[in-house]
Amino acid sequence: MQQIEDTVKPYDQNFTTMVPTGFVKFFRTCLIWQFLRFIVINIKMLIVVGKSH
Repeated sequence: MQQIEDTVKPYDQNFTTMVPTGFVKFFRTCLIWQFLRFIVINIKMLIVVGKSH
């Protein structure tokens, strides 16, 4: 572990944020995909709440 800590330098140029690909950008802006994810998340929440009551 110490060997890894010696070679890794924080705030180096290798530690930049990821740039989203075109595929990721499409799904982030696609309203149909967002609506489907909204429905799936709501169904999951209903299941969790239903189990608690």
